[in-house]
Amino acid sequence: MNKTIKFLLTAFGLCVFVVLAGSSQVYAEADQARLSSIINADFRTDISRSRDQYRNPLETLSFFGIEPNMTVVELWPSGGWYTDILAPYLKDRGKLIAAHYNPETDHPYANFFRSSYLAFESKMETSPKWYGNVDIRAFEPPFTDAIVPDGTVDMVLSFRNMHDWLNDGSIDFVLEQAHAMLKPGGILGVVGNRADVYKNVDPTAENGYINQQWFVQKVHEAGFQAVGHSEVNANPLDTADHPNGVWTLPPYLRVPQGANTEKYLAIGESDRFTIKFIKLGK
Repeated sequence: MNKTIKFLLTAFGLCVFVVLAGSSQVYAEADQARLSSIINADFRTDISRSRDQYRNPLETLSFFGIEPNMTVVELWPSGGWYTDILAPYLKDRGKLIAAHYNPETDHPYANFFRSSYLAFESKMETSPKWYGNVDIRAFEPPFTDAIVPDGTVDMVLSFRNMHDWLNDGSIDFVLEQAHAMLKPGGILGVVGNRADVYKNVDPTAENGYINQQWFVQKVHEAGFQAVGHSEVNANPLDTADHPNGVWTLPPYLRVPQGANTEKYLAIGESDRFTIKFIKLGK
């Protein structure tokens, strides 16, 4: 091959690379703009949008690396605060699976689980244009079977509910299930209420706060690797030592009788760690 042809082929290859890289950037920017427009849409209630300052959905989902063609499992979405954003973002090219409470449970909180599930189900039916094809599955660790076939999910998301499974002793099952449903290299995104690093570790997270370092090690032992930490949901005003735990703060405001509610409103919602894990192995 003479030098001229070799040069032309090399130049052509570089041009193709530049074009593809440019196209990827354009698509990424378009996806980011669409996510932002959904977050700012009038469809979301004023109450929901008032929490954006604490939950930072655009930055959080971008950090986790969500893409519109992914199959995503949202663990225990409860009222659907994040579902309001995830569902329209994924409905055209991806899929959202809501691993909700089990409405047929005999759990001590059965009435709450049942009413929450039914309210969520009704909410999904109110606007097919917005919620699309959200697939609702009952998820009650450690009793329910696998909710999806193994290795079929791109991302599993947990927003402030890992403490529930630490508290009832089912955390190992939850992490095992998350690992099984994810594809190799799939993403586990976790936002959790962060305990004071200097306090003794409480493996049951009784007050709703989790020791970050201890939790990361536990997730590693379940076959994941942490690949990124973000402080986007940090709140340095939260001392994580309130009389009724994390539930003393907004939005719950379970303030002891006679206590100053304004004090807890001024703190805002809890200090949170935001961690991106990937699945190791098959």
